[in-house]
Amino acid sequence: MSPVTGGAADHLATATLTIETTGSGFTDITAEVRRFVQAAAACDGFVLMFARHTSASLTIQENADPAVLTDLAAALDRLAPRGGWSHDTEGPDDMPGHVKTMLTSVCLHVPVARGALALGAWQSIYLIEHRAQPHRREVVMQFVGSRI
Repeated sequence: MSPVTGGAADHLATATLTIETTGSGFTDITAEVRRFVQAAAACDGFVLMFARHTSASLTIQENADPAVLTDLAAALDRLAPRGGWSHDTEGPDDMPGHVKTMLTSVCLHVPVARGALALGAWQSIYLIEHRAQPHRREVVMQFVGSRI
């Protein structure tokens, strides 16, 4: 293993990404996160992503075969199906959305090395919409590290 060395973590940049979802499913936000890292003049550090919602979440998953995302959505639906929940004032998909968010995450961080996201070859960053209807979602991004 060869370590990546860099300067001190003396730089902080923050931006909010707004995503218009089309309903339940995965939205690839990797390109937007890369643009943020470039705009932040990031060199070495990490980017933190935080979804400001309780029925949408973030994940890093395979980007090569779309069937992976279909299967993951089906698995989440099996784990948290519609109906049968006490909390249903916002609709039958709201409580399952909360459960799916709890099972995944609202927060991710990815290393940044030499100005680039240190993702694997088959990895992308996704916002997962857990509600059936379209929503406007926000992801706060922060880069912490050294500048180019």
